Parts: sequence; C-alpha cells; structure tokens
Amino acid sequence: MSNSGDDAALPYYEDVSPGSGTLPPRARYDVPDASRQRLGGHWRFRLSPSAAAVDDSFARPEYDDSGWDRLPVPSHWVLHGHGAPAYTNTPYPFPLDPPRVPDENPTGDHRVVFDLAADWGGHVLLRFEGVESCARVWLNGRELGWFQGSRLPHEFALGRADGEGPLRRRGNVLAVRVHQWSAGSYLEDQDQWWLPGIFREVTLEHRPPGAVRDFRVHAAYDHTGGTGTLRVDSEPGGRVRVPELGLDLATGEAATVPVEPWSAEVPRLYEGELVTSADPAAPGSGGERVPLRIGFRTVAVADGVLKVNGRRVLFRGVNRHEFHPEHGRAVDRRTMAEDVRLMKQHNINAVRTSHYPPHPAFLDLCDELGLYVVDECDLETHGFHAVDWRGNPVDDDRWTPALLDRAERMVGRDRNHPSVIMWSLGNECGTGRGLSAMARRIRALDPSRPLHYEGDPSCADVDVYSRMYLPHEEVELIGRRAEPERGTPEQDARRRSLPFVHCEYAHAMGNGPGGLSEYQRLYETYERCQGGFVWEWIDHGIARRAPDGTRWYAYGGDFGEELHDGNFVCDGLLFPDRTPSPGLTEYKKVIEPVRIGAVPAAGADGAPADTLTVRNGYDFADLSALAFRWAYAVEGVPVAEGGLTVPPLGPGESAEVKLPEPPPARGCSGEAVWTVRAVLAADGPWAGAGHEVAWAQIPAGTVAAETGARPAARPAAAAFPAGPREDGGRAVPLGPGTFDAATGTLTGLRGLEVTGPRLDVWRAPTDNDEGAPWQPDLRLGPLWRRLGLHRMRHRTDEVTVGGGALVVRSRVAPAATDLALATTYRWTADGAVLRLEVSVEPLGDWPCPLPRLGLRLGLPGTLDRAEWYGGGPGEAYPDTRAASRLGRWAMPVDAMQTPYVRPQENGAREGVRWAELRRRDGTGIRMTGEPPFWFSARRWTTEELDAADHGTDLRAGERIWVHLDHAQQGIGSQSCGPGVLPQHRLAASPASFAVGFSVPEGPGGDS
Repeated sequence: MSNSGDDAALPYYEDVSPGSGTLPPRARYDVPDASRQRLGGHWRFRLSPSAAAVDDSFARPEYDDSGWDRLPVPSHWVLHGHGAPAYTNTPYPFPLDPPRVPDENPTGDHRVVFDLAADWGGHVLLRFEGVESCARVWLNGRELGWFQGSRLPHEFALGRADGEGPLRRRGNVLAVRVHQWSAGSYLEDQDQWWLPGIFREVTLEHRPPGAVRDFRVHAAYDHTGGTGTLRVDSEPGGRVRVPELGLDLATGEAATVPVEPWSAEVPRLYEGELVTSADPAAPGSGGERVPLRIGFRTVAVADGVLKVNGRRVLFRGVNRHEFHPEHGRAVDRRTMAEDVRLMKQHNINAVRTSHYPPHPAFLDLCDELGLYVVDECDLETHGFHAVDWRGNPVDDDRWTPALLDRAERMVGRDRNHPSVIMWSLGNECGTGRGLSAMARRIRALDPSRPLHYEGDPSCADVDVYSRMYLPHEEVELIGRRAEPERGTPEQDARRRSLPFVHCEYAHAMGNGPGGLSEYQRLYETYERCQGGFVWEWIDHGIARRAPDGTRWYAYGGDFGEELHDGNFVCDGLLFPDRTPSPGLTEYKKVIEPVRIGAVPAAGADGAPADTLTVRNGYDFADLSALAFRWAYAVEGVPVAEGGLTVPPLGPGESAEVKLPEPPPARGCSGEAVWTVRAVLAADGPWAGAGHEVAWAQIPAGTVAAETGARPAARPAAAAFPAGPREDGGRAVPLGPGTFDAATGTLTGLRGLEVTGPRLDVWRAPTDNDEGAPWQPDLRLGPLWRRLGLHRMRHRTDEVTVGGGALVVRSRVAPAATDLALATTYRWTADGAVLRLEVSVEPLGDWPCPLPRLGLRLGLPGTLDRAEWYGGGPGEAYPDTRAASRLGRWAMPVDAMQTPYVRPQENGAREGVRWAELRRRDGTGIRMTGEPPFWFSARRWTTEELDAADHGTDLRAGERIWVHLDHAQQGIGSQSCGPGVLPQHRLAASPASFAVGFSVPEGPGGDS
C-alpha cells in the first residue's frame, strides 16, 4: 500500500511519530491531594467539522470563548450532543491510506481557566491520563506539544510555580485541541465505539525539590524458602521503609526476609514508603514521600508451564474493555470497583485488558482485591486484514518509534503492580518487525514478566502459546501437545514447549455462551492448558431514552453510521447497566474453585449417596475462609438445613465428608435432593459473609407419602366426561377441555380460552444461531430461515374420536420443500386432567438440527404469575445449564424474560416437572411433563421477538405465549467461535412426549 503525498509535509495529526514535547514515561503512584490539582469539571468547548476549519487563535489567553458550549471533562463529546458515536469491529471507518486521514475530521477545542495552589513552590507537571486520538496543548498561549496514544498517559513540564516558564499563579488558560482521527487511529482499531475526547483525568502535579522522577519496585518471591527479596530503584535516591517487615533500606539496596506472597487468591500487600530529600546530605529536607504497596511474587515459564510463585495457575478470566453505558470510556473509580467486586463474586481470577492499558486505578483495585492482569498495549491494526495486511504499521519501520513509545508508556506506568503478571504486545496486528522491536524493548525494561501476543503463529517473540476461539477438539490436541504442525520444525518445537492460554473464547454475545463446561474440563485435565479469558466483560450498549422515557441501549447502526457492525459490540457477560447476564451466572458455576460431588453409595445400585467428596481447586488458598451448608428438600419444599464440617483443605487436596441422615419430611413426598453450598464464613473486601462460592446438588432418592396422610386435593372428576363426545356441533368436549371438531384443536379448559397447543420448532435465532459471516462452519440461523422454519404450515389430515381418546394427525412443514414433521396428538382425560401425547416423525432428509421441538399455546394475559418445579431460577439451555438448580421457583412472567440488547430466544427453564400460571386471585392452569420439559412464557409471540431490533420494539399483547419444549438446540458460541457441540444438537429424529393440563379448583377462568 502506497502512501499519498510527502510524509514530511503532513500535519502533526498525520505524523507517524508519537508526538513532541512530552516527558518520558514514569511509574504512576497516588500523589497526596496536597500535591495534585484536578482540572476536571466543565470546560468551554467548540466542535469543528475538520482539522483545518479554524485556526489556533483560541489558544490565546484573551480569546473570547463566551459563546462556546460547556462540556464535562473527562468525557466524550459525541455522548454530549456533539456529533455521534460510531462502531466497527475490524473495518476502519475511513479509507486505508496510512498515515492519512479524511478531511472530515471532527476536531474539538477545549479551554479551561485555573489557579495554582497557593503553597506550591516547585516544578509543576500537566498530566493527561487518556485522550482520543490526538491532542495538541497550549498553556497561556505557549504551545507545549502534541501527542497520540489514546489510552496512555502523557505529561508536560509547565515550569516552576513561582513564575519560571508559562505558568502563572492565577488565571492560567489551558487550551487543548483534540482530533478524532489521526495517524494514531491506525493503531487503535480495537473493536469498540470510536469515541473522541478527553476521557480520562487531567491533573496538575506539584514536584518539589528532591521529588521522585521515577522508581521501580523489585519484589520477588522464593517459594522454596518462603522469602521475599525487595529492592527499590529510584531517581533520585532515598530510603525505603516497610515497617511491617522491619525494613529501612537505601534505594538500590536489596533485603531478603520471610514474607507472605501475593496471589490473586491471597492478595497480600505490604505498605511501605519511599522517602527522598531535596538535599541528600540533609535527610528530611524537602523531597517527597511516595506510598508503596508491595506484593511479593514471581512469574515464570518453567517446564512448559506458566507458574506464579512456583505453582501452575489456572486462569478463570475475562477480557475487559472499559465501558459505561452513559459515559463511554470515561469510567470512574466507583464503576471500576464494582467491576472488580463482581468479578471476584463470580469466581473470576484474571483479566486481560483488551486492548489497551486500563485506567491506572483499575490496577490498584486488582492489586488490592486480587486479580491476575494481562496488561495489553494500546495497539490493534486488525482492519488491515481486509487488504491482506498491506501497509500494516507493525511491519513498517516508520511506525516503530510510535510502537516503542506505546510499549514504554505501558511498562513505565504499570510495572510496579503485582497484579500485572504478563505484558501483551497488543491484539490482532498480524506480524511484523515492529512487534519484535516492542518485545525486545519490553524485555529490556522488565525481564521479570512473560510476554503475550496471539497474532504470530511462530511465537517468536512470546513466552506463551495463545489462540482465540478454538473448538474444543483442538484445545484437547494442544493439551496433549499433539496439535498440527505449524511453521518450521524449530518454530513448531518451540511452540509445543510453551504453555497454552486461550486469550479469547466463549464469545458472550446475546444468549450464551454455550460449551463452557466442556472447555473447563479440558483446562482442568491438561497441565499445558492454563485456562482462558471469556470475550468479554460487558455489553457496550449506549443508553438512550424512548419517547415514553423507557431506557434502551443502542448499538452499531443506531447512530446512522454508514459502516458499522451492528450489535457485535454487545457481547459481554454483563448487560450495559452491569446486571449479570445468565452467561455470567453460568461461568461462575463452571469455574467455581471448590468441587463438590457425590461418592456412589456402596452396595445396592441406584442407592442415594450419603457421602460427598470436596476438592479444593484453588492454586494457593486453603478452604479456611469458607463455611459449608447443607439443605434438604422434597419436591422443592425445604425440609431442613444445617452446617457441614469440612477440613481446611489445602490447594488441590480433597476429602470425603459424610452427609447427615435424611431428616423426616413430614407432610412431603416425592423427589428429594441435597443442596450443599460453600460460602464465605466472614465478611470480606469483595463480598459479605454467606456469599456463595460453590454449590452442588445430590439426588437423595424418593420420599414416600406417609401412611394415612391425606392425598393432595384435586378437582372432582365426576363433572367431566371420561372420553370425547361428538355432539354434531363444532365443539368436542373431553374431560375439562373443549376442542374444535374440525381441527381437533384445544380451545378451552374449564373456562380458560386456549390458543393451541400445537407443535412448534421455531425460535427467534440467537446471535450464536446466526453465527459470524466469516465462520467456516454451517450457520444455523440463516439456514433455518432459508428452509422456512420460521413460517411452518400446519395441515390437519385426520381427526378421530373413539376409544376414550381424541386423535389428531397433522403435517407440519415449510413451503417450497418436501421436509415435514408428521405429528400425532392423542388427547385423553383422567378426571380433571387433560393428557396430551405427542409423537413426531421427520419426513425428508433434514440437513440441520431443529431450533426446538415442543408445544406452543396461548393463554389469557391475566395469568401473569409463574411458578414451577424444575431448573432455575434463571434460563438454561442444553449447553448452558450448569448453573440451573432444581427447586420450586416463582416470579412474574415479565421477570422470566432475559433482556438481551438485541431481542432473541431467551427465558427457557430446564428440567421442569410442573409449571403453573396464575392470576392474582390464585386461579390458573397447571402443566406437567413426561419427561420433564423446557418451560418459557412471554407476552409476545416468537415471531414478534424475532422481528424486534431492540427491547422497545416489543409490545405486550393480551395473551401469554407458553412454550413446553421436549427439546432445545444448544447455544454454542458461533457468533465468534465454534458452534454447538454434537451432544447438544437437536437432530430431526422421531420423538414422543406427553403433557398434562389442569385447572385447579377456584373461580372460573376468564378470557
């Protein structure tokens, strides 16, 4: 790819260099409030359509900006009514002609006036934590410089507070020009909203004589002796004090002492202080006191395994973009703390900072609460894949200084965080000399941490073998070090010697991801497979309001973008408002660090287990922080509960634990189950006492009804005919039901108006059903539509009455094909209970699994309260059911819906034995299944759900639409990964199932 024009004549925002006038990177630390002045607030703001639309006279102090708007800083101007956001996954939203950008380059001019703190007397720095994508800076009319590198800090020296340089005591005018597009934009194609602006803090920092210019904390841990070695290098030198360890050292001096190591499970930090002086000969004169939070730990790849403190670690991770639904990437510390607490509460132990270094406060929280961090550089050039990587900046030497600057700023800022255990060169940049140069520079700056990068199959510059979205079978081959050969024999041998990290997997877009349990079994089986990072943490839906005030979330295309990737930006385990999705609940269960299982009972086959096995799956922590509780229930009714004594098992240890004797279940009969839970024994920094860490359910057999106990009340049977009667009219009565004589369709049930039930195979395709266009595997959503499964036709072939049954034979089929489902409905009555037996025989050569197989019926909208005995409380599908626990659950029908940003199939409850829908007065309908069924209910049809683009498109109707499914197709993660595993596919094959309907005694139904 050739570049247009002469690079030497290009404007600064098209310069491939990182900038000019900025200071070298340095370690970030918490400066006392007395030494830091925050410039956030409302600034004056003007937006221009291009970089050349106006001159730079606005930077002069006397410039009249009274007619400008006001804009909060930090913020993105497009989220405050100035222009609009845009989303693309990989395509650049401008022509590929590096380093040139379009004339249409929205440019925001910012101005703020500030006074200096009265007691400042030394040098002052101006610090920007993050600006997208290129900023030029003036103070009091004097240009300080410019920079690119949106998610990295940049500092300028302002001179002395006493008047040296452009700085004044009062009335300082800071002017900042920000361009949306720049040469740096080619390095920031990171699958997120393009959001220009000053989105992180702007601060002044007072640097008194003797202040620390930079420092480095070395805190290694020797697991063989339980000691830590501390050395702090500083410019200028000083003393290091760690009172808890009794240390008082000169900088540059090392000391080895017994310590407790830092890990994500036990994030032990030691408080210390670095003290410098203005005059080294006179300690205590001026200088600075820098707070230190020291975590002793060592990270290394040894024997083909990534180890922390000498032990293999298993990543139970997520990828995290910074996002807030109202503020974009302007995320405050409270929101970051909420993220970290939610991660810890859901058993997550690691974060990949996709695809840029996070706000530094996030790393502080990871140090404190315990998360491993793969700190990723602010770099992605994915859009060049569209032109076979021609012109890729990472393979163009002109861009190497910018790449090195980004690497240096990341390492310089973050290297003192114990939570950071790997550096990542960036994401999806292909290969090139610039990446190798970055790797060499990072190793020179910090040889203590391994390097990560996924995009180079040779693994020449890295210490771990990283891949994305691999199918389960390939992960298993990698675990056995038996994957297909790649590259030269030398490269192949080196790659096989490396530990494997699944840096992105289980694409959490919409309903899903499926297949998590199967991945986790592989990670726990093969030493080489050290876990991975689910893509991703949160849906990036931008909050909007409908005319009626209803909140909804926008995705790509909702702002009129010419080029966009739709709702691919909504692919997180959290909904945009940070409500956990069913996918996060499932992930928590799958990765729980304590495994509880049943020991098969000795002797008789099928006897209920009376002993548990408890295994500690932590890498470092024992189980002393957990308490174990048991609960015993019959038919979902709680009978008794209590505590369970489990020894404080060490990492990897297991023990057998006896269950108590089953307590008497007075007044209860039926299916019995133990639920055993591991919970926090005391309040902690990220959750309170009683927070559930792990759980399991163990079948406890069947409890017989007590002798002489009164049977459960049931409607009298005498009022209903035992068999169907033909009366020559249009209706056929059978038990409590009324049927259409011509079609055999149930129309009423003891006064309830019923629509259906009839066979249904269609579901509103999930994002994973639809699949990604680049996926090589069959995409089921588009195929289902091509086959016409969304427009099935039902033909009644025969209705017969006799032998105590009403039998309907029908053919269910789409147009334009000979594929069909021959369906037989056989209705009988047992007193007040209608029983429907359904048999299905596929006709033709079906080329794909079915979306679902079951019954759909419509009921009056007043039946808006659901109760069921089965899996719950949340939704589940064949490959997302680990978190579903057996019990009795109740909630409004509206609460059964899962509010995916793009509406799609949702809300199924699995393993349901019976379900009821009731009115406020308690009357309603009861449905039972043989075998148990999948149950869902909603106020709109599947067709309406399928047609909706956003939740606000759905309008509640006058009917409740109920699905009683014999089977469901699994979910998979084909929105950007493998499809449904074979064992979770719903093949078009013969099937039979039965459902019972009854109306409990009470006031008659209404329609």
